[in-house]
Amino acid sequence: MDASLEPPKQGRALVLVRRQPPAPQGLLETLKAKLMQSCTCSVPRARALLQDLIPAIRWLRHYRPQECLAGDTMSGLVIGIILIPQSIAYSLLAGLQPIYSLYTSFFANLIYFLMGSSHHVSVGIFSLLCLMVGQVVDRELQLAGLDRSQDGPGPRDNSSALNSSDPMLALGLQDCGRDCYAIRVATALTLVSGIYQVLMSVFRLGFVSTYLSQPLLDGFAMGASVTILTSQLKYMLGVRISRHQGPGMVVRTWLSLLHSVGQANVCDVVTSTVCLAVLLAGKELSDRCRRHLRVPLPTELLVIVVATLVSHFGQLHAHFGSSVAGDIPTGFVAPQVPDPRLMWRVALDAVSLALVGSAFSISLAEMFARSHGYSIRANQELLAVGCCNVFPSFFHCFATSATLSKSLVRTATGCRTQVSSVVSAAVVLLVLLVLAPLFRDLQRCVLACVIVVSLRGALRKAKELPQLWRLSPADALVWVATAATCILVSTEAGLLAGVLFSLLSLVGRTQRPRATLLARIGDSAFYEDATEFEGLLPPPGVQVFRFTGPLYYANKDFFLQSLYSLTGLDAGRSAARRKEQSPEVGVSERGPADRKNMGSLSSGAGLEPLAVGFHTVVIDCAPLLFLDVAGMATLQDLRRDYRALGVALLLACCSPSVRDTLRRGGFLGEDQGAEDEQLFPSVHSAVEAALVHQGELITADSTL
Repeated sequence: MDASLEPPKQGRALVLVRRQPPAPQGLLETLKAKLMQSCTCSVPRARALLQDLIPAIRWLRHYRPQECLAGDTMSGLVIGIILIPQSIAYSLLAGLQPIYSLYTSFFANLIYFLMGSSHHVSVGIFSLLCLMVGQVVDRELQLAGLDRSQDGPGPRDNSSALNSSDPMLALGLQDCGRDCYAIRVATALTLVSGIYQVLMSVFRLGFVSTYLSQPLLDGFAMGASVTILTSQLKYMLGVRISRHQGPGMVVRTWLSLLHSVGQANVCDVVTSTVCLAVLLAGKELSDRCRRHLRVPLPTELLVIVVATLVSHFGQLHAHFGSSVAGDIPTGFVAPQVPDPRLMWRVALDAVSLALVGSAFSISLAEMFARSHGYSIRANQELLAVGCCNVFPSFFHCFATSATLSKSLVRTATGCRTQVSSVVSAAVVLLVLLVLAPLFRDLQRCVLACVIVVSLRGALRKAKELPQLWRLSPADALVWVATAATCILVSTEAGLLAGVLFSLLSLVGRTQRPRATLLARIGDSAFYEDATEFEGLLPPPGVQVFRFTGPLYYANKDFFLQSLYSLTGLDAGRSAARRKEQSPEVGVSERGPADRKNMGSLSSGAGLEPLAVGFHTVVIDCAPLLFLDVAGMATLQDLRRDYRALGVALLLACCSPSVRDTLRRGGFLGEDQGAEDEQLFPSVHSAVEAALVHQGELITADSTL
């Protein structure tokens, strides 16, 4: 039956006829229909599926070179130039050779160009993921008995890195040195992380990343940035200390640095000071002149080029013992399948890597899509980022995700589509094939300075904490807990702590929501919080109660406590005492026919009234999101107790879902008239009904 409104007639109100729901299908029929729909094959369906999996097929057909090519080329060149120093520098974080960072940047740009649904996001190496990869790599190197004294990239005899042959023999890697084993661990971790992300896309779990709130991500970025900064100080000082593992890594690293500060390399300290000053000045100048500069200043590239020339002609490594990047080969190495045994060892570590990468990628894609007026698909973003990890892991690459800084640069330089990713990949390819050996004499302290300066944006988020506290103390607590746990324990523990605190804050907000009594605004039909506004008029003999949250098992006791405290009547205890004192109370002095006609408003009219100053309680259900079984039982018990005390309980502004729950739970009964006397469309209508009915009772009693 269709829902229809009867035309208004004299003396008749509008009547809303409920639509009859369709007959529900059985589980077997539903599964069979979905299976038939998914297994139906046709050329248009196959074409649509291919275009969904590879969105570039769809938008490339409508690509307009006259409008887009210039901006895409410019942004691609700028991002490619930025990627070169960052790729070499971030290899320090991952504990890998620089060539692998270049591989990662090249393949990630190409794959996301084909599979990404965002036109402006830049996918590549990300400092937080590099840090997480580096921690797993260091742990596995230590467990394998490899020499970790030469941390990260640099000139070394790879074959002499073996410290103990027994663990390596057990792993079947007796012919693999430190660098070989490190990239094997990184590729195994990357493959497992990518598989997780692809499975999340297949099972349509793109919404999971939304539970990583923005305060959580900001706190995680802050804590991880402090960890990254701490890990780079030894390169900037030129001291040799081990990369600590486990809880308290940051604190122990600082203690080791304090003990070794007397052994600092003067050449590295002077170089780091000069590079930091130039990089920070260049960043500040670029920020202030952003409106006048179409292309950001390539400060990192200039610093790296000049530092490489100075180190090469000054022979800083030979004369002062300054650590340099070492040989960077050209070309590509043969692909290799990641080791399944290592995949099992790092399967748990890949969970946090997959969650962080997918959360940042989806949130950035949605942010740029909103600002440029198009939509993205979260599950497709998961698939794209997952494939950026799965396929490149066979080509000696490690974990990637979307990055904010390069995405902002891409949009600022005129990017229109993902064609700019192809241009960036071409720039990286040029370095891979030709220019990589030129960076052999680049000092590692310069790379550390590039990493530290790139953390400036994340570290600045600490200044936003006071404003966040004023806006939402719960979100500020999530921020602080996540950042502090990342710094004091580990990044993985920080992510877990952030998730737990976010869930606890969500539970806390629903478990103890705001509860108030409402009063009337002058002569209007609107009601507001009497403790927040002055001059409101409470309705005589009626208490209007608002509970701004759902009513469920976790907050039912708080609901009753708030109601009893605000109204000054503990209905449960008062009803129990009255029942013990006078078992006969509860039988109305009026006849059964009179009580039936009066409905719920007269359910306790014949009882001896209490000296509580009210005869009706109206619950404003507008903020009531949902009811569960415990919430339904709470309302039923509350109505029973109020009825025993001669107080009527009315509900106002119930949403359709709450009304259906009340109806299915038996709260309203089967009589439509009784339902109309218990549920009201507004608070004012409920208050008026209560006052009118109370006046009728007083008139009837005076007549008798």
